Amino acid sequence: MSDNLTLAAETREQVGKGASRSLRREGRVPAVIYGNNEDPTPIHVEEKALTKLLMTGHFMNSVIMVEVGGKATRTLPKDVTFDVVTDRPVHADFLRISEHAKVHVNVPVNFTNEEKAPGIKRGGVLNVVRHELELVVDAANIPDEIEISLEGLDVGDSVHISHVKLPEGAASAIEDRDFTIATVVAPSALKSSEGDNETEAAEPAAGDVPATEQSDDAEG
Repeated sequence: MSDNLTLAAETREQVGKGASRSLRREGRVPAVIYGNNEDPTPIHVEEKALTKLLMTGHFMNSVIMVEVGGKATRTLPKDVTFDVVTDRPVHADFLRISEHAKVHVNVPVNFTNEEKAPGIKRGGVLNVVRHELELVVDAANIPDEIEISLEGLDVGDSVHISHVKLPEGAASAIEDRDFTIATVVAPSALKSSEGDNETEAAEPAAGDVPATEQSDDAEG
């Protein structure tokens, strides 16, 4: 389960592009806390502190305790905007949540027991369709990752969401289909598929005349 992370913040007295630019020059990142039937609260946080939490690798599926004026607010990060040139964070959104609220999170998948998969031992390749699973979970029990065992999988076998044992209280946010998470495929199948794509790209469309032939016809 992801541990709660803490982020110190201060309220923003002014909003708007000019005020936001001024904050960024001071090493601060404008942000907002919203939701839970309360008015939005404009805040700003230290860029270094926010970047440190982003570097944990599980920031977006962790509960963040945002401390403003000595009061901690339980939140879930919903969006972080980055500068397209510098890749520095320029804005963040935090959703207020109660301790046991049901929240939507994207949890990374960790595949285990590859050495026990006959298909992979015979040269098959694991084709991962989904690196994350969108889950509905209790905010107090957000998992760091979902482990999926590949034991017993042969070439042509697939792992579907119905095969995955989710943590207690967690459910897939996608309920209308038994979607594929990964498939064990033969290397030859991958090469054949890539070769077909290259051939299709190289072959001219029906009725097309190569440029050299068009030139010759024009001269004739």
